Amino acid sequence: MPTSTWFRLNVAKRERVLEVAMREFGEHGYSTGSLNTIAREAGIAKGSLFQYFTDKLEFFAFVCDETSRRIREEMERRIAALDFDQPFDEWLFDVLCEWTEYMAAHPLERAVTAATNFELDNSVRSVVRDTANQHYLQVIHPTLTSWRERGDIRPDADLDVLSALMLMALPYLALSPYYDGLDPVLDLRGRTPAEQRPVIRQLITGIRPLFAPLK
Repeated sequence: MPTSTWFRLNVAKRERVLEVAMREFGEHGYSTGSLNTIAREAGIAKGSLFQYFTDKLEFFAFVCDETSRRIREEMERRIAALDFDQPFDEWLFDVLCEWTEYMAAHPLERAVTAATNFELDNSVRSVVRDTANQHYLQVIHPTLTSWRERGDIRPDADLDVLSALMLMALPYLALSPYYDGLDPVLDLRGRTPAEQRPVIRQLITGIRPLFAPLK
């Protein structure tokens, strides 16, 4: 958690520091992300960062958590606007299309998502991934339960398996179009959100036997 000094900063200054940190950590990750660069580009003394956060790891963890929170809140808003009267697989298609469109339009959030997922230091990755996963699951678990209660997911479907697949699919869809080497099968690299839609449809069709009600 940031210190009380962080929360006493005016909103504009906090946002400036956070935006610069998102850009630096998103581009260089935790290990090579430079606090000197963040301080310089945010227009503050490097020592001020240690008035806001105990150390670099706490700062990085906060940036990742705040980014995940913003992504979750925006996706919750978008999901709430979707048609819940359609079948689950059509609703899921709409959700994943919203997800890819959001990531295309928010390069800073996408870069921090990459930094969170690609971090090589296990001790660092465990901290930031655990927090990010909780943001994902706060949306995934209740949503799947609700759809099963409605009968669009059959009663014997394993929601833990579906949740695990979603935890793998969301970063995959968010990052594969923008980073080399992540998708050697479906060739998402370089595709626009519109061009990603057939792949999203293909993925949903592939997992449909895991949840579709039996006829």
